[in-house]
Amino acid sequence: MKKNSNTLTFWLFLIPSLFIFINVVIIPFILGIAYSFTDWNGFTFAGSKFVAFSNYLKVFKDDNFLNAFLLTFKYAVIMVIVSNIIGFSLALLVTRKMKTRNILRSIFFMPNLIGGLILGFIWQFIFTKLFVQLGNVLRASNIFFNWINDPNMAFWSIVIVSAWQMSGYVMIIYIAGLESINQDIIEASLIDGAGPIRRLFNIILPLTVPSFTISLFITLSNSFKQYDTNLSLTNGGPYGTTELLTMNIVQTAYKHNQYAIAQSKAVVFFVVIMVITLVQVYLTKKREVEM
Repeated sequence: MKKNSNTLTFWLFLIPSLFIFINVVIIPFILGIAYSFTDWNGFTFAGSKFVAFSNYLKVFKDDNFLNAFLLTFKYAVIMVIVSNIIGFSLALLVTRKMKTRNILRSIFFMPNLIGGLILGFIWQFIFTKLFVQLGNVLRASNIFFNWINDPNMAFWSIVIVSAWQMSGYVMIIYIAGLESINQDIIEASLIDGAGPIRRLFNIILPLTVPSFTISLFITLSNSFKQYDTNLSLTNGGPYGTTELLTMNIVQTAYKHNQYAIAQSKAVVFFVVIMVITLVQVYLTKKREVEM
């Protein structure tokens, strides 16, 4: 009787979530693939003509899409490296025995609690107002100037803001990995005379590979899907030099009213993210060791 009750409870909790997931994710995803093979106008599927792979050919001939793709790939690689190095370094810092470690954890994680749109507007003020004032006061206008209006520095402004937001999140994952390490192993290495560097590379890093698997997956997928900070901080400017892939897809749909082509771009985007993240998870999973 108890088993049947547990089964009923399980399905009562699962069915609403499953219903929402199917209607919000699965069905739109399948319809999106179907729309990408038509001349869909964005409002009704009735009357749409089947155009086979015509939309996909237009996608790969679109220079703006290819530029946005390369820029997004560059952004994702940089974000994965920077966010994980900073996040892991912060995790090492706040797992040490010190009185302020809980306060520091809260401070480092706090940027992740701010929404991407708000975060972008806050840093837009910093780059456009505070940096300019600092440049005038410190007479260092070659360093402190309006980065957002500079085609070379606008990209790096997005990297800085996104890394500042993401590092605290991956720090939490690395903290969990570091605190799950058997302390007997650490103590044994201390007895054997292993220094901090050797202990880091020979013991800590190999045993925290599962945390790296999760963190790399999260930072990689989130970097490819970056939109809100890109929108509020630079809006793709100046002159489209910071238009990432998600923004390019949105612009194609809602600015140029090419909904079917935008949907084709979204399908290509999904396939690229899926392949890259699966390869990343596979490679890092192979390096995991048993504790």
